[in-house]
Amino acid sequence: MKKLDITWDGTFDSTGYLFSFAKALSCAVRNSPYSDLAEDIVASSGFAFRMWIAADLCPSETSIWDFGRQPEWIQNGGLTVTHMNCCWQPENVLNDARNDALPKIKESIDRGIPVVAWDIGVLEWGLITGYDDETERFATLCINGATDEMDYSRLGNREMPMLNVVIITGRTDKAQADIIADTKALARTHLGGEEPCENAQGLRAYKCMIEILDREDPELAASWNMEYALGTFGALKWYAWKFFEKYGKAGLAGLYKTVYESWQKSFELKKTADMSSAKNREAVSELLKKAYECEEAALQML
Repeated sequence: MKKLDITWDGTFDSTGYLFSFAKALSCAVRNSPYSDLAEDIVASSGFAFRMWIAADLCPSETSIWDFGRQPEWIQNGGLTVTHMNCCWQPENVLNDARNDALPKIKESIDRGIPVVAWDIGVLEWGLITGYDDETERFATLCINGATDEMDYSRLGNREMPMLNVVIITGRTDKAQADIIADTKALARTHLGGEEPCENAQGLRAYKCMIEILDREDPELAASWNMEYALGTFGALKWYAWKFFEKYGKAGLAGLYKTVYESWQKSFELKKTADMSSAKNREAVSELLKKAYECEEAALQML
């Protein structure tokens, strides 16, 4: 087994629920020659600004979007990728896609860069960190921290017929000023609800969550699904704050600092307080309303 020594250490995750694609992408970049972009890429790819909320807070809300746009969004941040995406296709098509992906995955491991892949142990994105041609098995690092092995044949064919692989291959000569400008444009597009999605997205996602918290019935507000949503999207806001802070955009940095802190407090309150209490639900709702106001103000500045 040729295996890279990769962990989630160094990838900032304030809640333990950071959106798995963003976390895996950041970790892959951190363990590449382009490690200076490991935090930037979460914002410059637009994911720091993305939110998708289903009416029932189903965790699948985070995986119902156009995977095919991953390369253009990552390239926005100055990186190039090899991208393989084959979802819900006939078995022969999926097998061809897997066969095409295998040598490219091995090449990346040989270069010392882990590979972002969907459903390598749990139904989230994680990292392929090694391979063994004799046993035809990958070494994997799941988003929950588990390390394991997976047969080559299960790639894209474990719980769902969805093969999604992203391999970091290089860096472009895109100017930083252009990256910042295009990051703002991506953020505007998503916050304004312009990216196709069947669930509430962007600023509309706030209204969905706040409506759930303001109901008399506490069941959904008190559920693990609410914890997952608060943790997944709240942790992303830190990357928006730090991106704008790093590049001297003080107004936006200040707003996103408040956005992040409000989401983080919401998450911590959900984790520690009795959410059957209307008072506690109201406290979380008020924090999200504050974050919404700040992000609405940020949209006007982007």
